[in-house]
Amino acid sequence: MSRRVLGFHFDYISPYSYLAWHRLGEFAQEHDLHVEPKPTLLAALLNHLGHKGPGEIPPKRIYMFKDCLRGAAELDVPFVPVSSHPFNPLASLRATLLEMDDDTRHRLVTKLFNATWAESRDVGAPEVVAEICADAGVPDALARIKDPAIKKRLLDANHEAIERGVFGVPTMAVDDELFWGTDSFPHLARYLSGDDPVRPEDVEGWLAVRATAKR
Repeated sequence: MSRRVLGFHFDYISPYSYLAWHRLGEFAQEHDLHVEPKPTLLAALLNHLGHKGPGEIPPKRIYMFKDCLRGAAELDVPFVPVSSHPFNPLASLRATLLEMDDDTRHRLVTKLFNATWAESRDVGAPEVVAEICADAGVPDALARIKDPAIKKRLLDANHEAIERGVFGVPTMAVDDELFWGTDSFPHLARYLSGDDPVRPEDVEGWLAVRATAKR
């Protein structure tokens, strides 16, 4: 029997994605899941929805960093001030979409996340991304991420995420269900065990609720 597939929508710009990735390995083993990394440009989601990211809102920005520092301590993983934030993650996201086997891709994702959030390296710089790729066994990344086909691959991935209903990162997708954020792991576990408290009639009821105020 084949393992269930979990699509992991993430952006290296997101510290919550970093924490979720470090938790996901053990979680996937416990629940016999095949994890498919889904690089997703958070800025594309925010632009589509007309939102700002937490790093662009000063009170939320400092709260996010403190919250993630606490989460990192709970997971026993490093969490240090980044080189810059927000930064441009395009090079790192495109590199993750280059042709490679699954093990190499997972290794690269881990290295890029750690470079960003544990080592303060500037993954907004294509040259830095290329160095990390080479260390992960992905050669010639600096030239390959400039290929229009790779740029289109990321655009297509963003469109796919939006069509699926992804509105933020990290988002874990199983079947037709989405689980957003690092605090959704318990809900995902209940869903996987067949004990999800959300019923189709509940969803229909909430969809029928109409808005009576508008900003």
